[in-house]
Amino acid sequence: MEIPADIRVLSEQIYQYQKGVRQMVLCTFHKRHEALAVKKLNSQGIDYIIQPVGNGRINLYFGRKACVNTIQHLVKRPLRDLTPEEDFMLGALLGYDITLQCERYCKRKCTCNGNCENCKKAI
Repeated sequence: MEIPADIRVLSEQIYQYQKGVRQMVLCTFHKRHEALAVKKLNSQGIDYIIQPVGNGRINLYFGRKACVNTIQHLVKRPLRDLTPEEDFMLGALLGYDITLQCERYCKRKCTCNGNCENCKKAI
């Protein structure tokens, strides 16, 4: 049986988590792979939460317990609907480049569409 690409990616992300490269991971994939993903995480004793995305897809967050607990409080609606502050915190938890997260936050927070002096200086 061929291993689905989503599960191969999940396996690599689990490996990175176990090696300390990541503290928190977000995977998005088809719901049909949920049972296999959960089995892999449970067998490794890794904390996780699953949130439906729509179109038969799910977001699977996994990582350190404190991070997973924070996600449960933070992400209660679709990612596109997060406030700039929630989006910033999620990116920081996932280990995204902090400078890029700051730039993203400022662009989302500002209503100038990138045309004010502060936005022009950030570029």
